Amino acid sequence: MGACCSTEVKYKGRRHEEDDLEGKEEEGQQEEVTTTGHAGAIVRFQGSSSYTSMYTRKGKKGINQDAMTVWENFMGEKNVFFCAVFDGHGPSGHQVARHVCHTLPYKLSTVCKENDVAVGADKDWEASIIRAFEESDEDLILEESLDSYCSGTTAVTVIKQDEHLIISNLGDSRAILCTRDNENQLIPIQLTVDLKPSIPSEAERILKCGGRVFAMDEESNVPRVWMPDHDCPGLAMARAFGDFCLKDHGVIAIPQVSYRKLTSKDEFVVLATDGVWDVLTNNEVIRIVASVKKQSMAAKILVYYAVQAWRTRYPGSKVDDCAVVCLFLKKRPLLTRSLSDMSKNVASQLDGADSNLISKDRKTEEGETVINCDITVDPKALDELNRVKAFTKSSRLGSLNRRKTSKDFGGTEAN
Repeated sequence: MGACCSTEVKYKGRRHEEDDLEGKEEEGQQEEVTTTGHAGAIVRFQGSSSYTSMYTRKGKKGINQDAMTVWENFMGEKNVFFCAVFDGHGPSGHQVARHVCHTLPYKLSTVCKENDVAVGADKDWEASIIRAFEESDEDLILEESLDSYCSGTTAVTVIKQDEHLIISNLGDSRAILCTRDNENQLIPIQLTVDLKPSIPSEAERILKCGGRVFAMDEESNVPRVWMPDHDCPGLAMARAFGDFCLKDHGVIAIPQVSYRKLTSKDEFVVLATDGVWDVLTNNEVIRIVASVKKQSMAAKILVYYAVQAWRTRYPGSKVDDCAVVCLFLKKRPLLTRSLSDMSKNVASQLDGADSNLISKDRKTEEGETVINCDITVDPKALDELNRVKAFTKSSRLGSLNRRKTSKDFGGTEAN
């Protein structure tokens, strides 16, 4: 596949250059922000680590209402990860999202330590997580600085230790797993259900509690939750933190909790807010994440593609906020090949490719499997690869009397 090098790679007609994205000072650029959490955990709100990549970008609707966090050594246990994204809504949604982003993992860590709950398939986990979610929701009422009556936030979280993965979901943010099928091809597995009022069981609970569910004329495909006697607030999800105007009318803060035992075929988990899922499919997301050269750049590049998709598919709409956390289950990147490796081993494959479309798995010299996604190779990238080959060959023969600069290779210097 032609996605291993640092030249331009097109995914469905759009290009990204990882080195350009990494160095570009753009809106949403974030430096690493860490602190110490409960039981000595390393808490990240921005940045990346050996196993995680995280990034958020403000949309065009105002202040960024998304939040995210990663706790390493969660509960004071080595190699236990807690990852979460939050999508705020309403006038004070950004404040609610950030408040829960800080308080939920702390509360969950303390509850589990108090009850001596270990990570695994034990049902005690479900009870502890539900308790932490409900107590975090109750804390919002007591927080006088927050107006959470008509504001709230979603939450999707994962806790990972060894082969154990515990997923919790509240609202319409989403978590997916990238794994391999029996033919060693990458496939997505959706770990959560988008808890919207369009789900019959969710709508039934809301209606029984006196709430109303209907879509507006201008959004006939988006059912919303309304108060019994007022056409507000029009909530597009059935479960959330906050939104206390609807808590007596069927909207709840009880998460769906599930457990999954990981295997050697599993590659990474992606958590993201609906700013990503509204424009990219699960399959597109895993292809984009798996195609990056640097794992630390995965979340940023995924957000980049989501923004481009918003502009392409919904040119008349405002781009939504996006927040992404990628949790890699293997430290070694899926794609680690340099441009020089590419010029030696891949260019010959590209020469024989049908219609410049690469669609089958290929083995690297190190035994890694390059992903099975369809990547349209830019003709300019092919030209660059051929020029690299020619340069390398000529250098060995001593026919070049000068060193090619980065300009000669469209921004990539030959070594």
